[in-house]
Amino acid sequence: MSEMQRNRTSVDIYGQQYVIVGSESSSHVRLVASLVDDKMREISSKNPSLDISKLAVLTAVNAVNDYIKLTDRLERLENELNRVKDGK
Repeated sequence: MSEMQRNRTSVDIYGQQYVIVGSESSSHVRLVASLVDDKMREISSKNPSLDISKLAVLTAVNAVNDYIKLTDRLERLENELNRVKDGK
């Protein structure tokens, strides 16, 4: 079995440099990092007294909440599509 290609991408998130290693393209990693940075800055602007650890946890909680909402919506839409296909 061949090993998956590993890409190294340098990104800046909330003023900190990170090197992300993975199989996704560098442009994808930069997009994800940019969205995380934007969300951290948004939360920080509303809660300026948060330390970096709490800010990171709140950002993760927000991201997972959005993910759960989207997967629930996708499941509902798939179920609706299947009902339409089945003529019910």
